[in-house]
Amino acid sequence: MRSAAGFNQSRSHKSFPYQRRGPLGFGVSRLLGMSCSLLRVVAIPETHAFGENVPSAFFLIVRALRPLRLLLCRQARAKIPYDPRNRLCAEIAASRKQTVGARNKAMWLAAVPILAVLPGCATPALVQGNGLSSYDGLKQSDGKITKSRLQVKKEQVAAAKTINVAPTAFPAHVAPDLTHEQRVLVANTVSRALCINLSDRFRLVPPDQRADLTVRAAITRATPTDEVAAGVSAAASLGSSFVDASVPIPVPRIPVGLGDMSIEAEAVDAAGRQQAAMVWGRGATAFFSTPRASKASDAYDLARDFGDDFAKMLSKGESPFEGFSIDIPSLEKVGSNIGLAPKYVACEVYGRAPGIAGLVGGKLGLPPEWTDDGPAATRKR
Repeated sequence: MRSAAGFNQSRSHKSFPYQRRGPLGFGVSRLLGMSCSLLRVVAIPETHAFGENVPSAFFLIVRALRPLRLLLCRQARAKIPYDPRNRLCAEIAASRKQTVGARNKAMWLAAVPILAVLPGCATPALVQGNGLSSYDGLKQSDGKITKSRLQVKKEQVAAAKTINVAPTAFPAHVAPDLTHEQRVLVANTVSRALCINLSDRFRLVPPDQRADLTVRAAITRATPTDEVAAGVSAAASLGSSFVDASVPIPVPRIPVGLGDMSIEAEAVDAAGRQQAAMVWGRGATAFFSTPRASKASDAYDLARDFGDDFAKMLSKGESPFEGFSIDIPSLEKVGSNIGLAPKYVACEVYGRAPGIAGLVGGKLGLPPEWTDDGPAATRKR
């Protein structure tokens, strides 16, 4: 058996047509791999960007990037010709075959527990309160992971130009396990999400000014998140980021203590007549909900999802759960979601989104109350 030094000086090694992966190809390949990981970090927590179609949209993007990355890898290094008469070539080929086989086996073993908990999700519940001016005419309109009852008068809503968003109500008896600060944060997240998402279609005015439509929302149910299970899940997800794989391997949450939420909201005209209403319920899922070590973790994420769904209903004048569509957000909406100034000053009352700090905090499993400053009035204090 030759030593490493002897091997490097051998004639067969010098004549063997092998070339290490070029720096440019290696860098581009790694960049694509890191971009896939970043997609997983950004796209999964921000499920409200594509609604209930984010799982399929995300994996289509990842599958589209993988062949490009593999092509760059192959072009960046010389192919190793297989010649059975060359012992060195045979040994390298066999070694590569064993490495690929072991890697594929490890990935399949890692996929077994993932597939086992794939159906893990909190069961959504529709809880009707007494915050709507009327519950007549509400019809069932469920999505893939959402339950809802809604009604919308399309012509009246389409004629509206201005809208304001009233502060969301979150009574203490609805979620006694959450602290007052956590309830304030979650309620403010609902109002902020409504304000940002409605800005693409309507002109937002302050709550104390007259508008064509006024949106009022109230949280009727919010179950707490298991902090220990969420913390362990966040640690496992963070650890998977250091695993070298062709595509990022999603690590699901431990399907224990997943939270769920129910919200009701309506849009009334200047005369107080109801023009749209929705009773909405959704639960956190093991795959597409960001685990954070906080009892308000899932309620915080679901609050943003509701804001997106209700805004879609008002913008289109129909149920957001019918058909398949991926709406491309405007630049103003993207900027507002990453912490920049909102499109309309009226939304400043609900503070700005945590942006990059929120994304990094979510990846690390930090509580949302650590990265979100909440409403503007709270920040001033």
